[in-house]
Amino acid sequence: MSGQSNSGLVQQTEGQIDDLLGHEFEHEPVPMSARRSAFSVTMVWLGFPMINTGAMTGSLLVLGMGFKNALVAMIVGNLIMFAYVGALGLIGTRRGMNFALIASIVFGKKGYVLASGLLSTLLLGWYAVQTGITGALISSTYGLNYVAMTIVAGVLYIGITFVGVKGLHWIGLASVPLFVVLGLWVAADAASTTTSAAIFGYAGNNGVASMSMGVGLTVVLALFIDAGTVTADFNRWAPSTRSSLFATFSAFPFANLVAMLVGGVMTAALAVPNANPFGVDNMFGYMNGKQLTWLSILAFIFLYANLGSVCSHCLYNAATGWSRILGTNMRLMAVVLGALGILVAAGNVWAFFIQWLSLLGILVPPIGAIILVDQYLLRAEARADVDWRAKPFIAWGIGSLFAFAVENLMPGLSTAISAAVVAGIVYGAIARVESPTEKVARPA
Repeated sequence: MSGQSNSGLVQQTEGQIDDLLGHEFEHEPVPMSARRSAFSVTMVWLGFPMINTGAMTGSLLVLGMGFKNALVAMIVGNLIMFAYVGALGLIGTRRGMNFALIASIVFGKKGYVLASGLLSTLLLGWYAVQTGITGALISSTYGLNYVAMTIVAGVLYIGITFVGVKGLHWIGLASVPLFVVLGLWVAADAASTTTSAAIFGYAGNNGVASMSMGVGLTVVLALFIDAGTVTADFNRWAPSTRSSLFATFSAFPFANLVAMLVGGVMTAALAVPNANPFGVDNMFGYMNGKQLTWLSILAFIFLYANLGSVCSHCLYNAATGWSRILGTNMRLMAVVLGALGILVAAGNVWAFFIQWLSLLGILVPPIGAIILVDQYLLRAEARADVDWRAKPFIAWGIGSLFAFAVENLMPGLSTAISAAVVAGIVYGAIARVESPTEKVARPA
């Protein structure tokens, strides 16, 4: 009896919190009456990729490719992301469903657990990576304890996520203006030390370009390929398809490209030999390098607000996915997963950033490609009516294996693009072979 009463008390408490902060619709489509404004959904997306980590990535690209090639990779990669994320987001807007609900249609009522669980876990890892970066930068810059600063960051980010989609809106309102003002100042101040010709002519670290265009594209795509694949978690709140696309555009190419360019311009302008974007050679380190007390305080606030935006978004995605899988509440999972992420972050997982992006570029793009083919070309009105659909898993495996082969045998090509294209083609081919338990809609 006590177990039942405790369970009832937990459910009652969760219901009261939902009444106060808003229902998150973990297990059902968002009705039109609960949709948020176009401005709100745009702020949710705008505050996601406009972050210091994006600037670090821009620095890595410029160091590895030279400024001109890196600029091409940034622009092309972000346009591909707009097409990919925008199309997936429209599915969420049209059906009002989060990623887990859509995945249950494509992969099956039980099969979706593998796709949603993988992405939710990867996003939890991304939350841990960003939380670790926060603690590491604060620790190295101000001489504060790394573990303590990581815990402070993680608890803050859990609090933002706990509020729900409203919290993502609010942190976007705080982080975006800070990044725009400080990022543009950093880029302009660094550029003032040299000429535009020198910036555009920057050939890479110590004058050597070591990163191919394919790898560069993979880095651009993989930075947000996981969150971009579960974009329905955000775009299901959009009131219309137009607002859904506009919100996506605000992130890709706009916000993500701005962030990358800030880091890229700074790196090319300063041309520091053996620069370390994860050390002091980033916009946060640049601001503190001025040795102005007021600017250092502002940089401290900026870092927590800025990385708080991406961390809360990733934790929201992870909590939404796992709450659906476990049949529980998003806010409860945010606390549990957030605490787990803090423990992982304390182990310096952020040091494996490039390996992390490589893994995402192999495993994630096939999932999105399969959903796009299924929902746009084959079964637009399908429902979750079987437990397992084997064909998506076959295509997913083939796409990832092909990408793994590309990474090892043809490193000049993009693993992310290869994985998506191959998985989409394979699924489109094998899904048209009808089975007794599932039918494919054929064009008239």
